[in-house]
Amino acid sequence: MATSPIYSWPEPDNTDLVKNGALAIRTLGNAIDTTMGTMVAKTVVDAKGDLIAGTANDTVNRLAVGNNGETLVADSSTSTGLRYNANFAAGKNKIINGDFYWNQRNLTSQTTDGAYGFDRWRMYASSGGTYSAQTFTAGTAPVAGYEGKNFARIVTTGQSGASVYTSIDQPIEDVRTFAGQTITISFWAKAASGTPKVSVEVLQNFGSGGSGTTFTNGSAVTLSTSWARYSMSIAVPSITGATIGTGSNLDITFWVSAGTSFASRANSIGIQSNTFDFWGVQVEAGSVATSFQTATGTIQGELAACQRYYYRTNASGAAYTQFGFGNAWSTTDVMLQVKLPVTMRTKPATLETNALLASDGFTNLAITSPVLGGSSSPDLLFLTGTVSGATAYRPYQLCANASTSAYVGVSSEL
Repeated sequence: MATSPIYSWPEPDNTDLVKNGALAIRTLGNAIDTTMGTMVAKTVVDAKGDLIAGTANDTVNRLAVGNNGETLVADSSTSTGLRYNANFAAGKNKIINGDFYWNQRNLTSQTTDGAYGFDRWRMYASSGGTYSAQTFTAGTAPVAGYEGKNFARIVTTGQSGASVYTSIDQPIEDVRTFAGQTITISFWAKAASGTPKVSVEVLQNFGSGGSGTTFTNGSAVTLSTSWARYSMSIAVPSITGATIGTGSNLDITFWVSAGTSFASRANSIGIQSNTFDFWGVQVEAGSVATSFQTATGTIQGELAACQRYYYRTNASGAAYTQFGFGNAWSTTDVMLQVKLPVTMRTKPATLETNALLASDGFTNLAITSPVLGGSSSPDLLFLTGTVSGATAYRPYQLCANASTSAYVGVSSEL
């Protein structure tokens, strides 16, 4: 029986087929990806920084870019599950009482050159300058969601000559603050009329026995008659090689009028007659103005920060409010003490009083010529005064003298 020949057929080579198939699949996938990417970019994203975020199963939408300095956070209440949040960082603002909330001195209006009004804020005016406290009508503060209570007003009028000036400023303790860094200064302001300018200056004051003062010019902004926020970045000089003395500080100054003698420091804004309103001042590290917040973030914290430099205790509606206690040294001299609520920057340098008396519970003795006692410290105020008819070495209370306007104030300002 014949045997059929056996033929051996070669196995088919599918390599090219596989390669070509994979290439086709990859090409198709790339085409789909490219098309989808193009479609998304053209139909959803329309501004620099926009994000594509899911809103439902296989559904996306545009999340518009936030404002400078804001942070992206999760928020399930939004359609995309995301939102931009204002940047709040403890201690970022080195200005204390930037919202002009605290007014321990009870400023109404004053014209004194170099005098403080709102806590931590003073006005310099050669003449023709008035510094006053103003109150927002509810709902009219410049920032929605932040109901400011007060704002500062500076009025300039009738100034003339090369050496006139008007400014409002705050000295920030320690010249080391922001040394060698870029800072951003931001504030809200408006004018009563026209388009006057405000010029910003940074002063590095090296204190008593220090290297002197360094002036760094910022820029001038043009105001309108509506509240608006202005900001500028300034490079604060290094303090390398400088000598730092007592009471050094970094001073932030807002010029509103300046004669030619101050042209270089005030960006040649010139002599201006107008009404200037200020609120929401912030000084922070970096080149971006982030959302405004106070230095401490709380009302009580801000008060304590202010009391490091100035403290006043008032009668608070009680005609015989008790402020402290002590004793009589003789029939005509009393020494009384008041415990300070916070440690002040230094031992108090000045004393302010109104309508005080010393009482032993039976006899009230009006105090005349009250002065700071030599035993005062950053934590304790000693007040000495003259009375008539005291009993030597008897304990006495320091009280309001039948007046709800009575007060005791001490200052450790820079």
